[in-house]
Amino acid sequence: MCPFFSIIIPTFNSEATLHKCITSIITQTFEDYEVLIIDGVSKDNTLSIAGEFNDPRVKIISEPDKGIYDAMNKGIKLAHGEWLYFLGSDDKLYESNVLQNLYNYLDAFECQVLYGDVISSRFNGRYDGEFTRDKIFNKNICHQAILFKNIVFKKTGFFNLKYKCLADWDHNIKWFLNNEIAVKYIDLIIAEYSDNGFSSLNSDEIFLNDKRYNFIFYGWKSAPKLKLLRLCKQEIKSKNTSLLRKINILFMSLLIVSRISLK
Repeated sequence: MCPFFSIIIPTFNSEATLHKCITSIITQTFEDYEVLIIDGVSKDNTLSIAGEFNDPRVKIISEPDKGIYDAMNKGIKLAHGEWLYFLGSDDKLYESNVLQNLYNYLDAFECQVLYGDVISSRFNGRYDGEFTRDKIFNKNICHQAILFKNIVFKKTGFFNLKYKCLADWDHNIKWFLNNEIAVKYIDLIIAEYSDNGFSSLNSDEIFLNDKRYNFIFYGWKSAPKLKLLRLCKQEIKSKNTSLLRKINILFMSLLIVSRISLK
């Protein structure tokens, strides 16, 4: 029988924090889950710490990977759960009844993505409430606050490995702007987010340079029309925009204008 939750934890040399992370899961009052430790061949005691739990729900896969999002993509392919959740090896679930509360919400709402909040010293407390299609352009939703029905990735594809630190933001924009994916925000703290995570300590200039174009490309059918047209104008004027991309933007501008005129 398939578990309800698949909790995917990418690891690499995570001995300092992994025990606390896994403990926050196996002490949950709700027990229908699997934990997938997707390890990038750690050189420290990460694997032995994961094995100490001796719990059949905790599964360990260790092999070379291309970074955190490659590990997350592997977890998606290996997961058997109805709902997928990604937790950093230095993060932890907020309270022992988080999974039970999430199960109750998922039983009550028809959605394919459910998200709440995290708490972190990085944000001086709780982050960050309900998002809008305007807000998602300026801020990211922490992946530690999001649950995905397993079919979502068939609609969005996997995390884009082109983006080393912010592929989750790219993916979040993609599903948030997709009218075929039902999304629900809940007023619940799901995880305690570490301020020492990979994305918080590194920048991703490739994604930041692509974000405006991607927002237009993913959201031309659904995002606020005036915002899209402003972004199109900015993208065309930008010195960093290639000629091919400018041509694509002009074409998408026509599609956006057509969408306006048809309504």
